[in-house]
Amino acid sequence: MRLADYTTIRLGGPARDFASASTEEDLIEAVSAADARGEPVLILGGGSNLVVADEGFDGTVIQVATSGVTMDGAAGAVTVAAGEDWDAVVAQTVAEGLAGLECLSGIPGLAGATPIQNVGAYGAEVCETITRVRAYDRDTRQIRAFGNAECGFGYRTSRFKRDDARRLVVLSVTFRLAARAVSAPVRYAELAAALGIAVGERVPAGEAREAVIGLRRRKGMVIDPADPDTRSVGSFFVNPVLDAAALAAVETAARAGCGAATEVPRFDAGDGLVKVPAAWLIERAGFGKGYSRGDGARISSKHTLALVSSGSATAAGLMALAREIRDGVRDAFGVSLTPEPVLVGVTL
Repeated sequence: MRLADYTTIRLGGPARDFASASTEEDLIEAVSAADARGEPVLILGGGSNLVVADEGFDGTVIQVATSGVTMDGAAGAVTVAAGEDWDAVVAQTVAEGLAGLECLSGIPGLAGATPIQNVGAYGAEVCETITRVRAYDRDTRQIRAFGNAECGFGYRTSRFKRDDARRLVVLSVTFRLAARAVSAPVRYAELAAALGIAVGERVPAGEAREAVIGLRRRKGMVIDPADPDTRSVGSFFVNPVLDAAALAAVETAARAGCGAATEVPRFDAGDGLVKVPAAWLIERAGFGKGYSRGDGARISSKHTLALVSSGSATAAGLMALAREIRDGVRDAFGVSLTPEPVLVGVTL
């Protein structure tokens, strides 16, 4: 069982054992049985945010294949099983006249992964609409429910990704959406421009969804077997969040390397911090679209943040490229980029 067949980047060696769980009971039983045997466990969702070593995984891989979507349109409550396809869920909420997820359209993967990563795009994050996450606790062997405040959401992180990554297996997610046919206020300038509106205005949720998918497709961020640039894990690096001193250092380095007129793009991250686009740093450190080490791994020709594998690429080669980019950005700007995908058996 090659894990490359279960990941969007098409990399990864064999799993020693593999099981697919179509119900919550099956999922809990499979995890519990592996724990009782003392085996390492890898919970596999859509494989869209996962890089597995060429050697594979020496343990039990459990694929989440649960299903079920429950909607209360009047209350705007939507409960989704962890194994549901995320974009299909977004499409269904828009079709039902519920707004709040439309800017998260086109993101590959399963619903259960969204609270783990605090998935976000185009000015929206799932933490803004999640009201409850149900999870199986592998230590207590109980099902637990976490309210929004208990999830420890942060930029591309949560308690399910940090301290409790091994302990908690997400079973379902509940969202509270707005029972209206128009989108939330559009916050992202690129999306607003694509829609022909000002930032802060609203449009029909379906229009916002289609515009987001169009933007993502042009960047190779919508899975398409005919487009080799989509053979990736999406954005490989997280946009760094910098304090004033770190930003000043980046500005100094940018002026020295790019000219006095160069302005470092940034977005307010609260508490005196700013978020600087990792793609901007990567490009100005000398790694343009299509950059390759010649071993099958390369930067996407459409989006600098995506690392792509060709048919000849290996996980080792991909990670070597990632390290080269990380080191180049650190040398140029003093900023250490953090990987966004889950790394199994490989390190940055």
